[in-house]
Amino acid sequence: MSGSDTAPFLSQADDTDDAPVPGTPGFPGPLGNLKSEGPEVPDPEGLQRITGLSAGHSALIVAVLCYINLLNYMDRFTVAGVLPDIEQFFAIGDSSSGLIQTVFISSYMVLAPVFGYLGDRYNRKYLMCGGIAFWSLVTLGSSFIPRERFWLLLLTRGLVGVGEASYSTIAPTLIADLFVADQRSRMLSVFYFAIPVGSGLGYIAGSKVKDMAGDWHWALRVTPGLGVVAVLLLFLVVREPPRGAVERHSDSPPLNPTSWWADLRALARNPSFILSSLGFTAVAFVTGSLALWAPAFLLRSRVVLGETPPCLPGDSCSSSDSLIFGLITCLTGVLGVGLGVEISRRLRRFNPRADPLVCAAGLLGSAPFLFLSVACARGSIVATYIFIFIGETLLSMNWAIVADILLYVVIPTRRSTAEAFQIVLSHLLGDAGSPYLIGLISDRLRRSWPPSFLSEFRALQFSLMLCAFIGALGGAAFLGTAIFIEGDRRRAQLHVQGLLHEAGPEDDRIVVPQRGRSTRVPVSSVLI
Repeated sequence: MSGSDTAPFLSQADDTDDAPVPGTPGFPGPLGNLKSEGPEVPDPEGLQRITGLSAGHSALIVAVLCYINLLNYMDRFTVAGVLPDIEQFFAIGDSSSGLIQTVFISSYMVLAPVFGYLGDRYNRKYLMCGGIAFWSLVTLGSSFIPRERFWLLLLTRGLVGVGEASYSTIAPTLIADLFVADQRSRMLSVFYFAIPVGSGLGYIAGSKVKDMAGDWHWALRVTPGLGVVAVLLLFLVVREPPRGAVERHSDSPPLNPTSWWADLRALARNPSFILSSLGFTAVAFVTGSLALWAPAFLLRSRVVLGETPPCLPGDSCSSSDSLIFGLITCLTGVLGVGLGVEISRRLRRFNPRADPLVCAAGLLGSAPFLFLSVACARGSIVATYIFIFIGETLLSMNWAIVADILLYVVIPTRRSTAEAFQIVLSHLLGDAGSPYLIGLISDRLRRSWPPSFLSEFRALQFSLMLCAFIGALGGAAFLGTAIFIEGDRRRAQLHVQGLLHEAGPEDDRIVVPQRGRSTRVPVSSVLI
């Protein structure tokens, strides 16, 4: 482990530019003198020369990517905004309702590595255009499914994952190739504002369009039209920047892609990537559960409190809770993402481990408020909304910071693959199964109690309490990330600068004496 990794956990680490990284061929000792104090940060004119794009054009590209990210999450949570109506239309229970989101996330998760591999090697703009066009077509088709074909709704929601996988694994890497340092962090925060805002707009659009049209099917026909606009904007505005060029020194050779297996091996040996991905998995578990079940839970709470009539077969369910929860999601997302980035930026001046520590504080802080929001729902719906607001604000502090961590601990030619496998891990153990798991626990509890509106509420209440405990585990994973973050960031910088090289799997390694110790080195380095 490098010197900075042994620094006191919550204090300033050793200067990252002076501490050596062992095992670099071609330099005396562990590592010779570095070329500079860190990666060069080009001025605006320098960035324009490197990327071939003006500052205004780069900002416009980010705006287009933000629009599409917002649209993706808006579509994903439109279903949650009309979930009680879907349950009534198809006559399904909580476990089947949870399966809608689980099938979508599972498809998205399986396809993410495919697009991650393609995104590191082929034109990212055209990959996104094709994926979003397909997603828009399938989403439109899902709004015409008859009530006896629930399995077809599951199939179409699974196919929607194709479009989202093609976009989510690739778009952050485009931003990383356009900006560096604090400017990149700011642009990523703008990009990730779209997640909570789009999620909230999904609830709002779903509930209001359903109310205006008198039919929940129309809620699924809004985003496909906007998707066509997204494809046109991608085609006309976005240009492909050179991968990793903004992070290289002027005299450093360009990075070449390695094999897929080499990428996976390198990522598996990157503890900051693994632990931050596990922390983000907890975020995905909690947000996935709340995204699907919070409006339904709030509706059941109001029914138990006598504030709204129950949702009976053949009736249109109240959409006020979907609207309120959507507004809360939008507001807390903007507040949380901005707060997390700003706190991290300020703390980074004094503590290089600020990013994972802020993420840990957000998750650990959100856990008790989310627990209280569920526990207090039978006593006061106002208190429930207050606790949800605080909990979601703290939870949203993670979004942009986690993305930034990945981009600076992984070299440019592996970033789409890293994004893809972070998506796989976070969804496999997170929101791919959490909505179904919450619904399954709820159904099991309901069967053990006499049928009533109170038992429906209590069953979902107890199952949602699981989210608070998962959030606390995620906070622990981010605390672990803070232990390794400085060494992994330094190694990525040195690799980009051409100062650190990896031995390929074809190199035979032998044991040689070095400074009184036995060390395994490639045969080729000894022969040289």
